[in-house]
Amino acid sequence: MQILEANQVIERVSQYIDLSVVPFGKDKRSVVRVDTRKLMYGGEGVIYLLQMFDVDELINNRIACFMVFFSKNDQAGFHDHGPRGEEEIYVVMHGEGEYSDKAGDDGEIRTHKIVKGNITAVSNEGFHSVRNTTDEPLIIFVITTNNTD
Repeated sequence: MQILEANQVIERVSQYIDLSVVPFGKDKRSVVRVDTRKLMYGGEGVIYLLQMFDVDELINNRIACFMVFFSKNDQAGFHDHGPRGEEEIYVVMHGEGEYSDKAGDDGEIRTHKIVKGNITAVSNEGFHSVRNTTDEPLIIFVITTNNTD
């Protein structure tokens, strides 16, 4: 399992999508941090999270990042977001894969092919998983919000 340095990840992803962001009242910039996750949530391979915003830049934001699966069968395993009251939206920016979800630990697994332009959403009670199904990188923009009530 080869681990890439942050600059290598940014360079490779930049071949497929523009990594610039313009936060309100700030200058245009790029990635603020690259997180590397091996065997994410019991999945396979290495997943990279390209964080686009600092924690204090968006209200109710925990994550606003590009999630990158470089290799076929890289997978973020089934997971939920527990008591945090979070919900997630995934927007496929490049590549193809499979998105699976289920209601609770024992729920029926539903699996859908995802391609560029598809959007998925999961509620705070749902479990979900994503897997790259091709040799092309799968790049997904992830927005995770939390309920602060």
